[in-house]
Amino acid sequence: MTNPTSSTTEQEAIIDGIIASSLQAQQKTGPDLRQIHSKSHGLLWGEFIIEPNLPENLKVGLFKTPQTYPAWIRFSSGGSPEKRGKFHSDSQPDVRGIAIKVMNVEGQKVLDDEEKTQDFILNNYPTFFTKDVRDYADLSQAGSGQLSPERLEELGYAFAILQKVVSHKVGNPLLIQYWSMAPFKFGERIVKLSVKSQQPEQPPETLPESENYLRETLVKYLTEEGREASFDFLIQFYVDDEKTPIEDHVQEWQEVDSPFIKVATVRVPSQKFDFEERKRLDEGLLFSPWHTLLEHEPVGSVNLSRKRLYSELAKYRREQIAQRLQEPQPYVAVED
Repeated sequence: MTNPTSSTTEQEAIIDGIIASSLQAQQKTGPDLRQIHSKSHGLLWGEFIIEPNLPENLKVGLFKTPQTYPAWIRFSSGGSPEKRGKFHSDSQPDVRGIAIKVMNVEGQKVLDDEEKTQDFILNNYPTFFTKDVRDYADLSQAGSGQLSPERLEELGYAFAILQKVVSHKVGNPLLIQYWSMAPFKFGERIVKLSVKSQQPEQPPETLPESENYLRETLVKYLTEEGREASFDFLIQFYVDDEKTPIEDHVQEWQEVDSPFIKVATVRVPSQKFDFEERKRLDEGLLFSPWHTLLEHEPVGSVNLSRKRLYSELAKYRREQIAQRLQEPQPYVAVED
């Protein structure tokens, strides 16, 4: 589904522009790093456990059979690198994300680059910050002086949402709730997704001053204290265009209109993860909402833009890594 206000050709042109500017930014701040959600707080191994005794109407795709799948789970901050070799401090406002890669998943996939994975990508705010892809593209140009005062005024709502998104104080990424922001198929129906900690914390009044306190918090919780964390994996069904719109990405689907239904548990055991080999694996992985079974295909214009954006940025990132290894470049060429 695309936004009815703009044609498919217009959509593609907008997405072309987003990809071009993202690749340009990636070249500057680190060609072999992610351009979005670049700062990882930890890549953890865990389990994705399908609920037993689901009613028939929920036995769809990944959730058809009660079983436990291995998973990789990555916690991150949403921003791009500050400059080469430097990420933003965790004490700076930013969106926090969770990406889940469920392994050993059989069935027909939308993309063919990973045969047996199902990815879920969620952030710690229930909605996207722009109504559509055009606003998203223009918002990224807001600081460049290219937008008219009238256009900036039209985007005022997005700046307000962005302010709310990044102002959430997170003490421990294992103890909060995340949302998919955009909708997905669930067989013949449409849903949004949420991952909610079973041990929710009160938002902290003040945050630690350490630049990497989020990773340090995960190390303390999972490694030093030997604790584990669990999340409920929840779905919300589409009701109608007024209460649960598919193309208005800034309207929250209220729980009173569409209650959350638990379909799985995400379990993160106590573990050691803060070592170089795991960090290399983290950098090499690609998470995309389009790594999915057909039954859970992403829906809507924002998801459509993510299909090309995620895969092209990742392809470029992997090519840069491979090129450096296959034919090393002098320092002046790589500009670390």
